[in-house]
Amino acid sequence: MTSPHPGLARLAPAPSSGRLTLGLELPLDNDWGRAGAGADGTADRPFGVPDLTGHTERARLADRLGFAALWLRDVPLYDPVAFGDAGSLFETFTHLGHLAAVTERIVLGTGAVVLPLREPLLVAKAAATVDVLSGGRMLLGLASGDRPVEYPLFERDFHARGAAFREGVETLRAAWRGGPLVLGRADLEADRRLEVLPKPLAPTGIPIAVAGGAQQTPEWIAEHADAALRYPRDLGALRLKAREWRELTGGGGKPYLTPMVLHLCEDPAAPPRPIRLGLSTGSRALTDHLGRMAEPGVAHVSFNLRPNERPVDEVLHELAEDVLPHFPTPSGQQAPRGRVRADPKE
Repeated sequence: MTSPHPGLARLAPAPSSGRLTLGLELPLDNDWGRAGAGADGTADRPFGVPDLTGHTERARLADRLGFAALWLRDVPLYDPVAFGDAGSLFETFTHLGHLAAVTERIVLGTGAVVLPLREPLLVAKAAATVDVLSGGRMLLGLASGDRPVEYPLFERDFHARGAAFREGVETLRAAWRGGPLVLGRADLEADRRLEVLPKPLAPTGIPIAVAGGAQQTPEWIAEHADAALRYPRDLGALRLKAREWRELTGGGGKPYLTPMVLHLCEDPAAPPRPIRLGLSTGSRALTDHLGRMAEPGVAHVSFNLRPNERPVDEVLHELAEDVLPHFPTPSGQQAPRGRVRADPKE
C-alpha cells in the first residue's frame, strides 16, 4: 500500500480514526465584522478587500501555535457587484511561495485554484515548486469556478469547464510522474523527452482535493481526487455527505475536508448560533460541535475568521489554548526544504 503524502497525513489523520485537525483560511483578517469594516472604510478599502499588513506575522503565529493548515482562495478578479469578496487578494502561487519561506510545519493548501482558467502545465510547475520549497507541504485544492464573468475575459468557455477540469487533472498527474511527459491528446515525439520540473517531493505527486462538484460525477471525484473539499453544511447534511464520500471511496480511505465561517464569542460559554456558512459560538460549544463533525468522518475543518469583532491574534491564541488541544495536529515527517526528488530510475 502506498504511503500517504506527508502533507496530507499531517492535515488529515486516518479518516477512520474519528479525529480531525484544524486549519485557517486566509486572509487572517476580520474585515467582515463591524469594527473591521469600519477600519476598512477609514482606510478607503472597498468591502471584501482585506487588510494584509499583518498577514506574514499571523501566518507565522498560526504555524507556531500548531494549526494544521493555511488555505488560500483563488479569486482572479475582484467583482464588487456580484460577489464583493476579493478572497485572499494576492496571486495564489506567488503568495504560497512567500508562505513556504516564512513558515516551517503548516500545510499550505488552495481552496481552490480554478483550474479551467489556468494552463495546467504551468499549474503543475507552480504547485511542484511550492511543494519542493516548503519541504512537501503543498496540497492542491481545485475547482471548476463559479463566476461566469471571468471565463470570456480569459477566453475560456464557461459551459465546457467540466471537460476542461478533467483534462487539466490528467495533465497535472502526467506532469508530476517521473520520466518524459506523456499526454494522450498531445503529439509529442518520444525522443524529445520533455519534462515538467521540478517534480514533487513525494513519488505519488501532490495531493489533489476537489472542491464541491467541479462539474463532475461523485464517482469521478472519488476515483481521481485524493480528498474531498466540501462546502459548509449543518450537521445533518454533513453526516449524509460524509457517509456518501466514505461509501464512494471504499470505506473512508480518502479524507473529507470542509471550511467553516467562525465568529468566536468572548464568552467561552456562549451557545452556538448559526450564521451564514458557519457558527457564532463560544469555545466550549465550538469544541463540542467539532467533535460531532468528527464522528461521521470529517478529517479537517478550516476556519474563516473574517466576521470576528475581536483582534485576530487574540482569537488565534484562544483557539490554540482552548480548542486546538482537543484536535491536535499530527507531528509527521517533513522532507528537507528545497531537496528535489531523486529520479526514480536512479
